[in-house]
Amino acid sequence: MLKRQLTTLVEAGTDEAGRGCLAGPVTAAAVIFPKNISIPKINDSKKLTENQRNQLCKEIESKSIAFSVQHVMQNEIDKLNILNASIKAMHKALEKLSICPEFISVDGNKFKRFKKIPYKCIIKGDAKFQNIAAASILAKTYRDEYMKLIHQKYKNYYWASNKGYPTKKHREAIKKHGITKYHRKSFNLFSNQIKLNLFQS
Repeated sequence: MLKRQLTTLVEAGTDEAGRGCLAGPVTAAAVIFPKNISIPKINDSKKLTENQRNQLCKEIESKSIAFSVQHVMQNEIDKLNILNASIKAMHKALEKLSICPEFISVDGNKFKRFKKIPYKCIIKGDAKFQNIAAASILAKTYRDEYMKLIHQKYKNYYWASNKGYPTKKHREAIKKHGITKYHRKSFNLFSNQIKLNLFQS
């Protein structure tokens, strides 16, 4: 079972989803839990099934005292780079919280100070603390739903299943159909490995 949070302060956990995708936004969430709440089933979103994430998402939203989920879209990712876009998404999520946190726990090892609030970066924080894991679940769940939505217009790219990640099918679709307005043009959309595979087939 994960620890509830790092400090005894009003603490927000924050995390992002979609950094490694070729298409769609990077999405971040921030979550503040009350001090007497614990959700034992919470874990790193990558270790949960989609159904488990969907169920936990509702529980997190109902039991938190504040939560927020925000996107930074692909055009902005291309302008800022993915690291800065990820941090911006976290800042946007923190800004939209209905309660200002006294401390911020961040998944990973890179962050920029938000306002003047103290923070700590925690590598694999989503596998250590419930508030960060909760943020990872919300970020992934909301982003996945967005990718399913835009899949309806661009079914050739299989976003309902790959969520924009660089699967073989996704890369082959890019080579066959070209890129869409949702693709990140600053990313390596045409991998040499896929080109070799296509030429060899």
